[in-house]
Amino acid sequence: MGAHVLDKDLDDLAASARAALVREIDASGAWAADPVWREAFEAVPRHLFVPYYYVGVVGGYERRWGESPDARTRERWLRGAYADTPLATRLRDGELVSSSSQPSLMAMMLAELRVTDGDRVLEIGAGTGYNAALLAHRLGDDDLVTTVDLEPEITEAARQHLAAAGYHPVVVTADGARGVPERAPFDRVIATCALPSIPRAWLAQCRPGARILTPLGTGLVALTVRDAGHAEGRFLHTPAYFVPLRGGGPEPEPAPLGGLPRRARDDELFRFLLALTRGSLDPQAAYLLWEREGQPQRERYGITVRGEREWAWLDDPDGPYTWPLPA
Repeated sequence: MGAHVLDKDLDDLAASARAALVREIDASGAWAADPVWREAFEAVPRHLFVPYYYVGVVGGYERRWGESPDARTRERWLRGAYADTPLATRLRDGELVSSSSQPSLMAMMLAELRVTDGDRVLEIGAGTGYNAALLAHRLGDDDLVTTVDLEPEITEAARQHLAAAGYHPVVVTADGARGVPERAPFDRVIATCALPSIPRAWLAQCRPGARILTPLGTGLVALTVRDAGHAEGRFLHTPAYFVPLRGGGPEPEPAPLGGLPRRARDDELFRFLLALTRGSLDPQAAYLLWEREGQPQRERYGITVRGEREWAWLDDPDGPYTWPLPA
């Protein structure tokens, strides 16, 4: 009886914590572009997707889990599950390999995806399954949503979490950079991991007019697909830091910043320019450009994929400031 009462108390706490999170996201304006997402966040229980997670403490991480024998620990776990913060969900040798993104950032990305009824959506990076559940809830049809991840243990856990919450989108274990051709064509592609460039396979699996939203550098770029060989779009205003796509190649070495003024080294927008032009613009040249162009905001940058070429640009895809992206 005691355990049952405890579960009921946790259910009540989950409902009130979820309502508080929804109010917080609402106040942030994250889904202003598409308020229909509010209902999905109200309905999908995030705590079912993070049965445990890790919290940074001095010297490493502390594990919080919902099955703890201690009632106060379970309550802390539940409250943490509905905090508007990213949660570390998988570590390997002390390194973060998977996380559940900050809910307000997820809400903003989903709103910017501009999903409409009947859209077929591909998610790159299954994570905990929470994002796929939000998409399945919004579309009202599990079969419209496909989520892919390279790690079998991640896809298996995502499947279990989704089933526990009552959702059954298609979960595929494969390299996300190759898309999921057998589930194509897609109207929307959303990635929840950082990539160095846009995989051509995604374009080939999209319908003309499809929208791709993906982290790149330290930003989020929204591309419109013209056809299998051409897509173009600009970055959104927000910074975004995601775990790199597994199998996406080695991480580039950080650029040496010696000799640059501290205000540039510490400036988030300058670091974005460095990430975007890595390998084709040295930090000194990037700094001169940044100053000359008035320390440009993210929305002035974009990405074009055309035939065999792929490049980043400032202001104009065919203007003076363009930088090739890795193939």
